[in-house]
Amino acid sequence: MKPTDPRVIVALDFANPMHALALADRLDPAACALKVGKELFVVAGPEPVRWMIARGFRVFLDLKFHDIPNTVAQACVAATRLGVWMLNVHAAGGRAMLESARDAVAATAAEEGRAQPLLIAVTVLTSLADDDLRATGVSGTADEQALILARLAAGCSLDGVVCSAVEAPALRSALGSTFKLVTPGIRPAGSAKDDQARTITPEAAIANGADYLVIGRPITQAPDPLAALASINASLGARA
Repeated sequence: MKPTDPRVIVALDFANPMHALALADRLDPAACALKVGKELFVVAGPEPVRWMIARGFRVFLDLKFHDIPNTVAQACVAATRLGVWMLNVHAAGGRAMLESARDAVAATAAEEGRAQPLLIAVTVLTSLADDDLRATGVSGTADEQALILARLAAGCSLDGVVCSAVEAPALRSALGSTFKLVTPGIRPAGSAKDDQARTITPEAAIANGADYLVIGRPITQAPDPLAALASINASLGARA
């Protein structure tokens, strides 16, 4: 990560693409990256992503691919051709799927003559607590499972993982300084937790070793989204 790279990724989780684009049009690519997830992508397809990229934004395509290796590889080919900065898959898809995704991204970027996007793996969703994992047959804690899946992703030469910032210190210690940690569940002090089970403040997330902070509702639903983003960036010592 370059020192000038913004650390905040604004999650544009809107059902109406015009609302997402209207907010994006007010934001500065030097102040944040943008995340496009399932809701917006299903409603509007790839065009909003192309619009954001054309305006200089780094776009994190958060579709969490999880399927048989060939299907995931072809989805990664399409995402790489789209020109996104970052995309993700589920680490729980297993080694063959992760390696197929990695190879597809690298080969497509080379064929297209474009920069290779970051490929990261989802470990344990921040909406899940230990009891939720036990209900799915996972005997370990969320922290333990996140480390297992992060080690798997690193072993498959992925660029990093999505994890809770609560888990970041252990992952940073185990996987080194260059392995990217992308952390949702970020809530400024005083914000509602919403549907997140494991949350942390932006300042604490960075102190724990996070590289990028995914922040949605505390910015997008704030009375003044630009002021909310500027306040978070200022708290991190970043450009607002």
